[in-house]
Amino acid sequence: MSKHSSPASSAKPVRRYALTGGIGSGKSTVAALFVERGAFLIDADAISRSLMEPGEAVLARTVAEFGEHLLDEDGRLNRPALAQIVFNDEQARLRLNAIVHPAIRERAAQLVEQAQSAPGFSGIILEDIPLLVESGDPSAFDGVAVVRTPLETRLQRLVSSRGMSKEDARARIAAQATDEQREAVAAWVIDNGGSLDETAEQVRTVWEQMIAA
Repeated sequence: MSKHSSPASSAKPVRRYALTGGIGSGKSTVAALFVERGAFLIDADAISRSLMEPGEAVLARTVAEFGEHLLDEDGRLNRPALAQIVFNDEQARLRLNAIVHPAIRERAAQLVEQAQSAPGFSGIILEDIPLLVESGDPSAFDGVAVVRTPLETRLQRLVSSRGMSKEDARARIAAQATDEQREAVAAWVIDNGGSLDETAEQVRTVWEQMIAA
């Protein structure tokens, strides 16, 4: 039985898996393929963005910690300004993580409860966590799927899709865990360096194993 199953509850038992991968790896594409198969997706980045909306306690704590200058005239967070602070200062990044990550986990737990009681729930929760290895707990999940993509492909995506310079893209990749560190915690590695059909076939295989677990 899954470590997350709850036979005493009337809700459907749930298995929780994590999906992770480096910046530019195409993890969102892989996540969408899992959703097509029936996974209930919890997107840590989307939750983080919602927690930084005006009126949210997490935004207020972040501004109190790092300064009012992070807010624009409409009271919205200047995300690039905050990113610049934490990207260049490890201690600042740790302080931000201490504010944001517990709130993300709390919101994710609420979503899991909602999913369990939703009609047609497959029983599979997939949590998209970009920094799982850097600041999460891989052992908390029934399994981890890692998206692996060649470095040059990732660089090209970051330059063309996100408008980064190649130097900035390399720095962002270098600031994250290595492929080897991610794959050390992986139950599955999905190679996203080929065609969409090739990636989709790998997702199908992993999905069947998730369902059968």
